Formats: sequence, structure tokens, C-alpha cells
Amino acid sequence: MADGERPHGNGRLVTGVAWAVLLLGLWLWGREVTDIHGLSAPTTGDAAAVGRPLGIELPPAHKPMAGAEPQHIDVSALKIEAPVKARGLDGSGAIDPPPFSQAGVVGWYGGGVKPGERGTALLVGHVDTDTRPAVFYRLSSAKPGDKVRVARDDGSVAEFTVDDVQVFSRDRFDAQKAYGQRQSDRAELRLITCGGSFDRASHTYTANVVVSAYLTGVPDAPAR
Repeated sequence: MADGERPHGNGRLVTGVAWAVLLLGLWLWGREVTDIHGLSAPTTGDAAAVGRPLGIELPPAHKPMAGAEPQHIDVSALKIEAPVKARGLDGSGAIDPPPFSQAGVVGWYGGGVKPGERGTALLVGHVDTDTRPAVFYRLSSAKPGDKVRVARDDGSVAEFTVDDVQVFSRDRFDAQKAYGQRQSDRAELRLITCGGSFDRASHTYTANVVVSAYLTGVPDAPAR
């Protein structure tokens, strides 16, 4: 949760992430999309500049990489270091997030773009469990300029730079803004978790945190 307080209960914390990935699954289903390269829409200018703090200069985009599956993510500014596992769709067409028994694992939508490829790669994770913080507990503290490194199964590392952080309330959630590609020629990344406060009456979070980043480098050093 963005306010730093974690509710307690039996298994109810899954609803925030599940709600966001359900919307994504339904969006994909409605578009009949199996490859999120198809989500890109032409844009002009710096689509993520709105809301960016003044004085933040971001590096130019690196050309997209060849496809390779993610294995590990490292966001040193947020003290996030975690394995990445592919996740598919469940019976209702929603992305199946990692189970709470694997609260330290980041889920990657394996039916879509691989991190580093042209398009938008999607990573989801829980914010907390009934008893402790989970992998994306600090995600709401991300800032433009933060680096996200993703180690891939071909031995390469894709380094992304955060350019936008948004909190979408449930009643104002915009799937295109959350999941769609900002610039059609870039390799982009979305990190998604629960946000806002926990509504004990409905057993849901009031918002979702969506961190956007784009490929800016291919370092030789390993991500961990």
C-alpha cells in the first residue's frame, strides 16, 4: 500500500493486483491480442513529460534488443532484487499473478513482449502479504531517472530508465495509459502493483501504481 500501512487478513490482499491484471486480460481479450507489440500507438514528442519534475534530464532511448526471456530484476534505488517468472492467463482471460507463497517473485506476462524488445513488457508483483512487505512494496517511491535492470536468459542485461510514475484509482483506471506503448519505436517496461489504501469493506485496494520505463542501455555487468 502506498501509505505504508499493511492490512491483515486471510488471503484478501490479492485483490488489488488481481483487479489490475484482470483489466489487462480483458483488454487483451477484447483486442484479440496475443503479442503486445500490437498495443503500440503512434505518439509524438515526449509522452511521459507531463508530471515529470522540472530539471530531470533523461537519457536517449537505446535501440530495441533481440528477444530473450527475463530472469531477474534489480532496482537498486528501491532495494528491489528479485527473480522473474513467466505468468500466463487464467480461465477468465486475466493474467495470473504470482501466488502469495512466492511474494518475493515478480511476474512477467509471458504471452507478450520480452523486456528489451520493441513494445511494452509487463511486470507485476504484490505490494505486501498478510504479515510482511512483498516484492513491490517500495514501488510507489520510484522516481524518474531511477534505473531498472533486467537480466535475460541469453546472458544480456537490459537497462531501463524510469520516465513516469502514476497512481490510477479504480474509478479512473485507463488501460491504454497504463499498458499501451508511449513511443512506437522504443522498448518499454511497466511495473505494476497495488496502491492507494486498502478498503476493508470491499477487500480491495483503491488504486494501482504503474511505473513506466524505457530501454536506455545494455551494460556488460550482470544485474546482480
